[in-house]
Amino acid sequence: MPPTLLGLLLIVFAVSHIIPSDPARIMAGENASADQVVAIRHQYGLDLPLPMQFLHYVRDVLSGDMGISLFSQRPVAEDLVSRLPATLELALYAMTLAIVAGVPLGVVAALRRNSWLDHFVRVVTVAGLAMAAFWLAILLQLLFSMWLGWTPVQGRIDGWGPDPITGFFTLDAVLIGDWETLGQALRHLILPVLTLALPAIATIVRFTRAGMINVMSSNFVFYQTAMGIPRHRIVWKYLLRAALIGTLTQIGLIFGNLIAGAVVVETVFDWPGLGSFAVNSILHSDYNAIMSFTVFVGVVFILTNLAVDVAQTLLDPRGR
Repeated sequence: MPPTLLGLLLIVFAVSHIIPSDPARIMAGENASADQVVAIRHQYGLDLPLPMQFLHYVRDVLSGDMGISLFSQRPVAEDLVSRLPATLELALYAMTLAIVAGVPLGVVAALRRNSWLDHFVRVVTVAGLAMAAFWLAILLQLLFSMWLGWTPVQGRIDGWGPDPITGFFTLDAVLIGDWETLGQALRHLILPVLTLALPAIATIVRFTRAGMINVMSSNFVFYQTAMGIPRHRIVWKYLLRAALIGTLTQIGLIFGNLIAGAVVVETVFDWPGLGSFAVNSILHSDYNAIMSFTVFVGVVFILTNLAVDVAQTLLDPRGR
């Protein structure tokens, strides 16, 4: 993890300095004099040699200091933390839906290999992987919000939301017993969760199906069948456990992709999370915020891969 994180910081730092723009000029404003730009460049250490700037950048990131946002004039770390619950709530619901729907569909498709059901599931999964997130989001808005009027078009909730406890609106509404707010929060979650979950379901179905087909020809399956163990027990207890090793790796990658993919989905649905924060930062050339968001997503990927490695040893004793 430390070398990967160091490489991530180096890439982010290098890209931010390749971009043909002057952060000091942006911070000073269009009407600033040359002396004011020089003063700001000296204040933020932008006049130091690049190796020294990189060392200072690594020190600040490790200490939790990600600088001040040029747009909100607040510490970037505070902006990220305040928007993190909205994105995590969206990603966790999408991930849960993808696992609950994708794993059983993959198992059924493998058990009925080359049947009409298997072909139908494969066609649907290919379509799910091929559709762009923004296009799918717009289609869902047109169908369920504009034409049918079943769900809200945008936003996270009507009004201010429940009193903040965890930052997760659905969980906070349950904790304080506000069932009306809970219903509103769930209705606002439906479309963005579906948009994020459908491509994830397609990936999980494909990997679960492939893993099941690969394991079904193993010797232990024939042995357990000969011993008279019920078919459903072999499938859902032994086969599935062995087949989920590859799927588990994809689940970890999918969760990181959900955080990164929230940039598009949150923009379409006006969801006040990290994705919309990143888009606003790009539009306002907020370098500190863009770099911090990129580092945050990279750290999510690193930690998720670590959790996947640990979880794989629990499913596969050979990994221990």
